[in-house]
Amino acid sequence: MHNYDMTDWDEFDHLFQKMMQPFKRLDAIWDDIKSSDDAQTFGPYYYGYSMTVGPDGKPVVKEYGNVIPSLLPTSEIREPFVDVIVDNKEKILKVVAEMPGVEKNDIKIEVVGRTVNLDAENGDKKYHTKIPIKQKVDEDSVKATYSNGILEVKFKLKEEDRPQGKRVTVE
Repeated sequence: MHNYDMTDWDEFDHLFQKMMQPFKRLDAIWDDIKSSDDAQTFGPYYYGYSMTVGPDGKPVVKEYGNVIPSLLPTSEIREPFVDVIVDNKEKILKVVAEMPGVEKNDIKIEVVGRTVNLDAENGDKKYHTKIPIKQKVDEDSVKATYSNGILEVKFKLKEEDRPQGKRVTVE
């Protein structure tokens, strides 16, 4: 059995207040729902959470209900998982993006300066991301392949500009 002192409860209260901040706007959202013409104004509407103390002494919070998921903003466009790999030995930069559910004809790739813009759409599968490239690459060397939901975009690395020295004569 764990003995709690006041600092544990203060920390718990602080964590609880921090956790509840995203839900403080719930009253305003609820008013908007009730005032909507096509809103269902009878219940049950419910939302709740249970709080227990885990074996490590930290609080464990579990949410339940049917109100909150429908109120949270959702985006139809997903950001694909992206990895940027630099192979200095082969002098190649590879951008790998996971975009399952689209065909290669659905993918649009645009290189703008040091940014690669990826867009893809096929039915309800929509992807978008902008990938910053920190290395100097040869934009004309770009090649892309797509297979089994994995997009690979390859660039040849450019040689870094070496500073040219200038000899200064003292007058």
